[in-house]
Amino acid sequence: DVQLQASGGGEVQAGGSLRLSCEASGFLMKDYAIGWFRQAPGKEREGVSCISTIDPSVYYSDSVKGRFTFSSDSAKNTTFLQMNNLMPEDTGVYFCSAISGFLRSTYYCSGRETRGAWGRGTLVTVSS
Repeated sequence: DVQLQASGGGEVQAGGSLRLSCEASGFLMKDYAIGWFRQAPGKEREGVSCISTIDPSVYYSDSVKGRFTFSSDSAKNTTFLQMNNLMPEDTGVYFCSAISGFLRSTYYCSGRETRGAWGRGTLVTVSS
């Protein structure tokens, strides 16, 4: 069965760092577009960082660019999101997702394509 599980969240003071992990089972991440999304209470889901099978580089939202870094370990079928210089507005539940097909990373992170695999998220709380 297809399964995604995000982990590594926690509570941190503003300016701190966290590293999130997303481990996949039942499919190979390298054959899918992968995305990190987050959702704060009362707000819509936001695409944070995405990589597709047809784009040469990772997409980052403007709000996190320069602070967050996406990486992957294909041997472990795991992706990571390194989050530095965290801010209170980064607070939310972070989800990892995956989808097959030919789509741009920017489109995937736009949230317009809701198909694919999703797992339960991990909570990140940034205190001021």
